[in-house]
Amino acid sequence: MTAALFSPFTLRGMTVANRIAVSPMCQYSAVDGSATDWHLMHYGKFALAGAGLVILEATHVEARGRITHGCLGLYSDENEAALARVLAFCRQHGTGRIGMQLSHSGRKGSACLPWENRGRPLSPEAGGWQNVAPSAIAYDAGWPEPLELDEAGIAEVTEAHVQAVRRAVRLGIDLIEVHIAHGYLLHSFLSPLTNQRRDRYGGSLDNRMRVPLAVFRAMRAAWPAERPMGVRLTTTDWVEGGWTPEDSDRFAQALAAEGCDYLTASSGGTSPAQVIPVGEGHQVAFATRLRHASGLPTMAVGMIQDPHHAEAIIASGHADFVALARGMLHDPHWPWFAAATVSGDVSYPPQYIRAYRSEFLRERRRAADTSL
Repeated sequence: MTAALFSPFTLRGMTVANRIAVSPMCQYSAVDGSATDWHLMHYGKFALAGAGLVILEATHVEARGRITHGCLGLYSDENEAALARVLAFCRQHGTGRIGMQLSHSGRKGSACLPWENRGRPLSPEAGGWQNVAPSAIAYDAGWPEPLELDEAGIAEVTEAHVQAVRRAVRLGIDLIEVHIAHGYLLHSFLSPLTNQRRDRYGGSLDNRMRVPLAVFRAMRAAWPAERPMGVRLTTTDWVEGGWTPEDSDRFAQALAAEGCDYLTASSGGTSPAQVIPVGEGHQVAFATRLRHASGLPTMAVGMIQDPHHAEAIIASGHADFVALARGMLHDPHWPWFAAATVSGDVSYPPQYIRAYRSEFLRERRRAADTSL
């Protein structure tokens, strides 16, 4: 009997072969927003891994929306052409569907690379730029005050998201994930910690939801009706007085009414004061909660590593997908390992048949896993 983890699933007009998704992971290796050979290698290996869905890293909708100078973008013809090269390889040699996460960093933008100065803000001398937010509240001490977006600025940001969607259509992307999480721009409109406006975009929950819902609506209208569009959502800020699971229930229901196809349940990212109880599968319960609140399929993400755990999440109905990040970085062939562990099968390149079909190697991996 095939494991639930390796059963197909359909979102709108897209069917995936299994419930394993490669989660978006920033690589900070682009040049002026354009993908490089690093991305060709990085996504190429995941395309060969057998996951049903590979979601490209946070791809920023305008240059000032990048987190760092090295962040991927989709706001220029050069960005589009560079990604087309990467996607051509993935489609030629892989079988999984390819998604893209579209994002705007908001007040967390204009930062150093994570491995340089620990991601602190860029100085003007180092090429830093003016970041933007719903309110002029800096991310942390030592960070610059962001520009509070006015009506014209909100319209500009909305149009940038729509133009990125149109480029994604030309690239043949199968799925869009809208980044409304981790304290980035759209999520910062939701959280009362970062949105302290006094106009129609601030105050009540309905007002704070107004901009993210309008941006999603505009993006959905520009995206082909047969292709799925979902949302990565911070379910809680993990800070007193911030965004809560109850708020997320309401927002998830509103997204469902706008034609959202799935939700990825994440958390945190708004404030350095957050205290997150990190552990394997620490956000699975959020995926289950959003699934019940909205009626939408969900992706569980967050330190999911054990194939038996992943299988239990799907088989028990806690979520419809498992999205792996660190696990895939550690082992780009994790789907092969999972298939050997819980009775499944995935696609593999014929060049690698000696590894995928080798019982000797599979038994060694199972033994190693048991000893941990």
